[in-house]
Amino acid sequence: MEISQKLVPFTILLVLLPSLVSSQEQASQVENCTGGDGNEKLGPQLTFEATVHGFLLWASMGFLMPVGILIIRMSKTEECRRRLKILVYVHAMLQIVSVLLVTAGAIMSIKNFENAFNNHHQRLGLALYGIIWLPALLGFFRPQRGTNGRSLWFFTHWMVGTAISLLGIINIYTGLEAYHRKTGKSVRVWTILFTTQISFIASFYLFQEKWEYIQKQGEILLGGSSIEPTTGPTNNQHISPKDKKKELAMEPC
Repeated sequence: MEISQKLVPFTILLVLLPSLVSSQEQASQVENCTGGDGNEKLGPQLTFEATVHGFLLWASMGFLMPVGILIIRMSKTEECRRRLKILVYVHAMLQIVSVLLVTAGAIMSIKNFENAFNNHHQRLGLALYGIIWLPALLGFFRPQRGTNGRSLWFFTHWMVGTAISLLGIINIYTGLEAYHRKTGKSVRVWTILFTTQISFIASFYLFQEKWEYIQKQGEILLGGSSIEPTTGPTNNQHISPKDKKKELAMEPC
């Protein structure tokens, strides 16, 4: 189950990205052949507003949302209750800021741009504007651990949040292509930088799953068998009062 959950996001990305890029290229060719709106260039003011719109959407779905996912995954192995609560709060704050930035970008798009919804960028953006609030609302209605419905809530929250993040990343690529068509400016550098950032985030995402396993590989092996850590004193061990005080001092993190 854990392996399938790790593979689902990357499978969706690999399946959708080629088809979207291909369709976007076909739409661009049709616009060029028919002399459609795709050849009309934006003026300086609209170019600036398109740049701000793109920055807001990158900061939201291209940076804050993926980082928030990485942070909440760090809580998976966290045993200290205080640090666990901090991680959950940081995750929630990043997602709330992300939703607010998307909302600001949506308002700017509706107010300033021509929204004919005749290309993948605008259609996908409209869908994201509609569902971006769903993970945040699910987060506010989180059931307690061990209660009925917790498993279903966790799977739904994880699936919706991951899908929105992946679709947001894809829409950033389609947005860069749309920006290039509308302004005539090269987006090669921005595409390379964004791809590098996403590759680093994806690598860290996978690395998180194996970090605990990698740490265990450093254990000393004797006689071909690993040394099992002891969770408490054995019959031949005695804990001194000094050691007991140290353990009690470390408990409240």
